Amino acid sequence: MSDFNISDVALNNAQIAWRAAQDIEDGSYVNLGIGFPEMIAKFQPEGRDVTYHTENGVLGFGKAPLEGEEDWDLINAGKKAITLNPGASFFHHADSFAMVRGGHLDLAVLGAYQIAQNGDLANWRVGSKGVPAVGGAMDLVHGAKRVAVVTDHVTKDGKPKLVETCTFPLTGVACVTRVYTSLAVVDIEDGKFILREKVPGITLAQLQAVTGATLHIDGDVAELNVPEDL
Repeated sequence: MSDFNISDVALNNAQIAWRAAQDIEDGSYVNLGIGFPEMIAKFQPEGRDVTYHTENGVLGFGKAPLEGEEDWDLINAGKKAITLNPGASFFHHADSFAMVRGGHLDLAVLGAYQIAQNGDLANWRVGSKGVPAVGGAMDLVHGAKRVAVVTDHVTKDGKPKLVETCTFPLTGVACVTRVYTSLAVVDIEDGKFILREKVPGITLAQLQAVTGATLHIDGDVAELNVPEDL
């Protein structure tokens, strides 16, 4: 392991977002979390119809406007400028959360500090460097029909983000079903991490060494191939 460097094989954020985008089904209603998950919309496959929802009250927004063409009356929950697709609608914040809590979203994609093997998610924490509030994430993880996570496989200091039990405050309990990391695609089934794909250039032993819980194998493990020019 002394000669192995994660950065030599790890995907960047754009590549992780690209991989996650490939799994969003045609006709889905989707909420993308603030920050990194928002990047997924850039890689929506051609010809696939996806309707994006944002907690501050917009349904059906489009791509980010060109620099200098922003209309700052049109923003998403992350305060980033958006455009509108034909048929887009605006509504009260309370109505937006009624959509979330009413089970009308097919998918929510969030970032994470930690994901436990039973699907628990911790994506906020208090403190001077943490996100100061959980925002709408607690509603999203239990209102959306499916919850996925995009994240680096380890923290900046090399600690696993996929763990046996979360140590940060929980956003949701047993809510995550798939994790897209910089090294792998992992499903969560029956309280276990099931390895589906891994990046070329990393062995199972090396991947397990940087994962804080057992990775189970169920069938073939595919190579996690993404465009190199992202």
